[in-house]
Amino acid sequence: MVDVEQKPYALTERRIAYLTLILGAAAAVAAAFRYSLRAGAGVLIGAILAWINFHWLERAMDSVTRASTAQEGSPEARVPASSYLGLFARYALIAAVVYATFSLLRIPILSILVGLCALGAAALTATLMEVLSPEDRRSDKWKNT
Repeated sequence: MVDVEQKPYALTERRIAYLTLILGAAAAVAAAFRYSLRAGAGVLIGAILAWINFHWLERAMDSVTRASTAQEGSPEARVPASSYLGLFARYALIAAVVYATFSLLRIPILSILVGLCALGAAALTATLMEVLSPEDRRSDKWKNT
């Protein structure tokens, strides 16, 4: 059984996580200079929400994977309720933060949505990095699996 912490795509997941924050922060600075500080703050808030969303999704899916692997061969695999809660709570968090940020701080919703797109940009960037990186830089441990 492959330990969840030693999965072959862990490097790409780490790249997506830090690239979400880096690309989000860069877009926030650009939006602050181009439009306003509020727009820049919205982009940064959206990027941070995207990062939290990614980590909660990763934890929930790792939990589901562990549970299903541990119950291999069982006719009815049971997944912990906390995994389902983690999958849906991230959307509730995003909705609550977007609502509070817009209604209390008057930060434009569009800028928060742009910040949420940092996760998609990070995923594309990390995928391109993986595809374009020389094969000798990848882990030898996972080449033949």
